[in-house]
Order: sequence, then C-alpha cells, then structure tokens
Amino acid sequence: MTTNTTKETHKVQNCSRDKEKPLYDLCCIGYITRDTNISPKSTVNMPGGTAFYFAEAIKHLNKERFLLVTALGEADMHIVEQQKKDGIEIIALPSKNTLCFENIYSENQNERKQRVTAQADPFQTKDLSEIKAHIVHLGTLTASDFSSEVIKSLAQSSVISADVQGFLRKIENQKVFPVDWSEKEEVLKYIDILKANEAEMEVLTQCQDPHEAAKKIAKWGVKEVLITLGDKGSLIYVNDTFYEIPAYPTPQVIDATGCGDTYMVGYLYMRNKGASYEEAGKFAAAMCTIKLQSHGPFNATEKDIWKIIEMKG
Repeated sequence: MTTNTTKETHKVQNCSRDKEKPLYDLCCIGYITRDTNISPKSTVNMPGGTAFYFAEAIKHLNKERFLLVTALGEADMHIVEQQKKDGIEIIALPSKNTLCFENIYSENQNERKQRVTAQADPFQTKDLSEIKAHIVHLGTLTASDFSSEVIKSLAQSSVISADVQGFLRKIENQKVFPVDWSEKEEVLKYIDILKANEAEMEVLTQCQDPHEAAKKIAKWGVKEVLITLGDKGSLIYVNDTFYEIPAYPTPQVIDATGCGDTYMVGYLYMRNKGASYEEAGKFAAAMCTIKLQSHGPFNATEKDIWKIIEMKG
C-alpha cells in the first residue's frame, strides 16, 4: 500500500458550518470519571475520562478559546473547580452519578479489561444547544453518552470529531463488552473526524486490515479516519490517501490510560492550526510517547513534543 507523505492543501474548515464566527476553536464534550487503574506494577485512583485527559493536556498547549463540557456527581465537582483555577473554561452539568471505571492492564499496556461501577446521565440537546465551536470533540465512554439527535444537532454548526470507543461498549453487570454500533451508518455521516484503535476498528468494520477498515469507515461518510495501532504507530486516511504515522519509542511505559485521548488532543490542536494530516499525526504520536511515561494526563510542553519529532524524524 503506497503511503503519501506530501503536505496536502485541504485543511479543517477555518470556521464552523454556519456563517457566525464560533466562540471557541475547540470544545470537548465528555465525562470526567473516577478511575481505578490497575497494572502489574501499581494501582492508582484518580480522575479520568476523555474530558479530564483532554482538558489537562490542552492547558499545556494553548487553553485559549477552548471549552470543556462535562457532567458529574455533586461529590466530585471539586475536580472541575481545580481545573477552573488552572484557567480551563468549563460547563459542568449536574448528574446523579459520576461515571466510574476500573481499568485493568496486563504487562501489555495495549490490552485492557474494564468494569463500570456507576454511570452518569446522558448528555441532552437542550444542554448543548448554545455551544459554538469550530471543532467539537465527542469523548464517548459508553453507548448512552450521546444520542443520534444530539450528534446531528451539534453537526449543524461545528466540525464533529469523535472517539468511537464508547459507541462500541455494552455494559452488563458492571462488565464492559465490545459490540457493533447499530446506528453507525446513520450517524457517521455527521462525524467528520473519527478515531478507533485496532480492536475497535475490527468491531466496527469486521476488517482486520487497518487500510481496508479505514476505507470502509470513509464510505460511511467520515472525512478524516484515524486508526491507532499501539506501538505500530497510527494510520490516517483522507481523500483516498493514506498517511503512515510512526510510534516514537519510549524508554518506559508506566500508564497507557488516556493515551487515545492524548492522541486526539494533539491531532485536533494541530489540525485547527492548519497543519497537514501527517504533521498533526506526528505531533499526536509524540504527545503519546511523553504521556506513556507517567501516570495521569500529558503534562509536558509543546517544545518537548517538537524535540521528540525532530530527534526521531
């Protein structure tokens, strides 16, 4: 399969789909969770979820014109208060419960078993109707997070990005099982940018080859398809062209939780700035290399990211 590494001219739109200038460049909608991350070397209890990892990472890049929309129980509202003190603009919706995950890793950090011990209330269209952002990223964690109506409503005025993981999760007796997404062909035409890891891509497309999976997802209407392949790197497919992105070596892997979210932060941050697909992918991959080396979210600088890219090419 030929890889095109030239810098393309197509970019994420510089404005939202309507003519009104958006209030924000990036908006992430998703739950802040309470996580228990268990690995052979340690057990760590900490806040988590796409919303948490996205906001914590973006504040080390550029938090201007960024909005976080989340929902959590009253007892955990202190988490967003700390993020607000750090300069993150947040809309925190009330929920009966905070979404709680238990993540159990083997020696191979690409392999994870999960349990959900509490679920949060779904996001509603009425709570999101005033959001005006160039790119809205949906940090899905369970199948009930975002209805098709919510996604269609947001797509009227924003470029929609999503992580497919939550759409493929069925929860039974607290255990998480991978299932296909019954509404995928209806909803994916409203999603411009979609990320899936290797296991998720197989569940979604029934394809084992990432190139074939990416083509199938694109046929359903997604404009930018991102397939992350762990230590094998990642694949970006846009306009019938593949971009092969390397995984930068890391001296040690401490914690893989939130790595996919970190990848999306880097990719969307750079695409919003007008970077090419390849440049955005490399930036995202370098962010993941740094994040893997410690517990919790990405906490380095943009300079550190570029240093890895420059060293490894």
